[in-house]
Amino acid sequence: MSLRKGLIIFIILAFGAAGIIIMRSVDEVTIRSLISADKSKLFLALLSVFCAWACDAGRFCALAQAAQEHVSFKLGVALTWLNYFGSAVTPMQSGGGPFQVYALYKRGIPVGKGIAITLIRTMLTVLILTIAVPLIWLIDPDIMRESKFLKGLVFYVFIVIMMTWAFIIFTIMRPDIFKKLGRAFLMFLKKFNILKSNRKVIKSFQWLDREVDNYILNFKLLIDSGKSWLCVAIILSVGHLLLLFSVLPILMSAVGLPFRYTQTIAVQAVFMFILYFIPTPGASGVAEGGGALLYSMLMPANMAGIMSVICRFFTDYISIFMGVVVVIRMLGWGVSENLHKGTLPESEELNLNHKHTKHE
Repeated sequence: MSLRKGLIIFIILAFGAAGIIIMRSVDEVTIRSLISADKSKLFLALLSVFCAWACDAGRFCALAQAAQEHVSFKLGVALTWLNYFGSAVTPMQSGGGPFQVYALYKRGIPVGKGIAITLIRTMLTVLILTIAVPLIWLIDPDIMRESKFLKGLVFYVFIVIMMTWAFIIFTIMRPDIFKKLGRAFLMFLKKFNILKSNRKVIKSFQWLDREVDNYILNFKLLIDSGKSWLCVAIILSVGHLLLLFSVLPILMSAVGLPFRYTQTIAVQAVFMFILYFIPTPGASGVAEGGGALLYSMLMPANMAGIMSVICRFFTDYISIFMGVVVVIRMLGWGVSENLHKGTLPESEELNLNHKHTKHE
């Protein structure tokens, strides 16, 4: 799937789902509530998004310092928007990393460190969600009793999170076994003629060894030599999520809907993790429709749909639009297309591989 096609699919699914939700759920009461909404609280919701961007940008800066590199706050904000754009055009929101790693590389940060920085940033979010949901459950146990559906989603999230962390710990503790499994998988591909020549197999073995060693080296560097900066990144990660999750209750308050803050956070935390595994670009369609379904546990059905769409506009659509601007101005559409496909022009590949080898 090309970059342009991914973006088109995202727009069609997102706006198509939003249109259907609005047509099916909005009534006269909804319209009156929106017209009489407190405009100052709408501005507060927007301010919360801006502050969330600042926390995410600061997190990049802190993780870079932990890796003994420097990322300016301005670049951190651009990386935040790049992540939103990359996630919007790829299935299961997996495309933000390559854009960020390439942008860091162009600013002089080795590829291995870029991978470690972006990976730890993502895993901090997962770790916080792992801790937050059960903590909220203990504080407000009625949340799960009110919805068997939400309770089932929570157990699903925990299973996936535990498997993810088990995999990361396994790769760090036993990289030798991970390499062997990787080589076995490559031989499996050769058996079915996906890797046809012995030369490609050997190159793949060399790439696997280099990437695993570089990943372990830079991961340990972040943990061992940058503990204080890592603590700063954790604090900023908590602030980032709280600010994003605060947008929904602020919007509910703006239209006069009652809410329990812990309940809104619990629902959004579970929902955010589920969206990572939706196969549509940027979880489009499912994010809008699923939000309408889950938010109906927090508010009347005639408000849940429109709140899902508006909340998505504040927390995602604005950021994705800014990501498009950054892609065009910072990377260029051609380079971004190659990154999306996993390829680069030959000159860029040579430069990147040279820099990668130099810092190993």
